[in-house]
Amino acid sequence: MLLHTEISGQGQAVLLLHGLFGSYENLGVIARQLESCQVISMDLRNHGRSGWSDEMNYPAMADDVAETLAQHGIEQVVVLGHSMGGKVAMQLALSRPHLVSKLILADISPVQNKPRHQAIFAGLSAVATANVQSRQQADQLLTAHIAEAGVRAFLLKSLQKAATGFAWRFNLDVLQSCYDDILQPPAATGPYPGPALFIKGGDSDYLLSEHQGVISTLFPQAKAKVIMGTGHWLHAEKPAAFARLVNDFLLT
Repeated sequence: MLLHTEISGQGQAVLLLHGLFGSYENLGVIARQLESCQVISMDLRNHGRSGWSDEMNYPAMADDVAETLAQHGIEQVVVLGHSMGGKVAMQLALSRPHLVSKLILADISPVQNKPRHQAIFAGLSAVATANVQSRQQADQLLTAHIAEAGVRAFLLKSLQKAATGFAWRFNLDVLQSCYDDILQPPAATGPYPGPALFIKGGDSDYLLSEHQGVISTLFPQAKAKVIMGTGHWLHAEKPAAFARLVNDFLLT
């Protein structure tokens, strides 16, 4: 599947891959900090402006990315992925290491994640079935399931005007039915021989010390950095600190 892609700038090619329920715009704050790079931002399948499919697993998503890069004549990239996008990035690096010059993983590790989005799915489903007529109405429905205003604001970025009312831009039905696949680790065995940087949100439990063994096996050149005082959305919470780590890694 060819993915919706936005390309800007010139220089070292850096591919940005967003997380679950997101779109390429989510990493825009980082894209704007990579001034000396060619920034390639993609909507993953079943998200944003990319196509929908009943299949939602990491081999398929990495195939999409590789096909889209080839379509644009891009032979090698630095890949930066957040959360689910980080697992797609790992899958791509492990299965096609020749495509990936460096790898940057934002608060994610190559392990099976625990389910933690049940309340979000409930809120999204409530909006999807209510034929809402305004974003305010959608936010009220989400509030019954999701207390965090920041999480609701993030989700509402993917609410778009439809023929009647509003609809989610992502494929909610498939994200729910394939949720177990999304929780899985990358399927490829590797190892990826290139440089890899894992950046952890200090207050997040997505990337933990007990994951070090599997990380070292799959990514023997891996290094780790921690941004204190941030959670899973570390790049949005402290964009300057995150961008500094990324730019320093690109220069090494």
